Amino acid sequence: MRLALRCLAALALLVPVSVQADVSEDEAALRATLERWTDDFNAGRADRICDLFSTDLRYDYRGFEERGYADICALLKRSLADQKRTYSYAAPQVKEVLVSGDQAVVRLVWTLTVRPAGATALATSVEPGMDIFHRQPDGSWKIVRYIAYEE
Repeated sequence: MRLALRCLAALALLVPVSVQADVSEDEAALRATLERWTDDFNAGRADRICDLFSTDLRYDYRGFEERGYADICALLKRSLADQKRTYSYAAPQVKEVLVSGDQAVVRLVWTLTVRPAGATALATSVEPGMDIFHRQPDGSWKIVRYIAYEE
């Protein structure tokens, strides 16, 4: 009986470590996903720019009408193809990552810089928001919902 209790106690100590390791791995994967998207956007990789988003995406951005996947993809591709301005994102400032199973919430701040062609002046938009991710069957994370606004 004592041996069984010791085994159970040892197992109880291992479980939180295992769960914590999974959360840390998930947080690292989420951060890497955001970094990869930023790199893809800044490099103008239009063929990969929609990869961050789930096809059932719904989002609200600073008072505009609620939109979905097709809307964000079209907007991002137009931005990358724009000959009159150049858009670039700084690495997002991640404030918090909460992971629960196959769902995750990331509170973050995106900083977008817009440079008109031939101009030296820049326009900067600081955009706090919250991205809700869902783990996909292939293990990747995609945004299913987000809320953002301009500071």
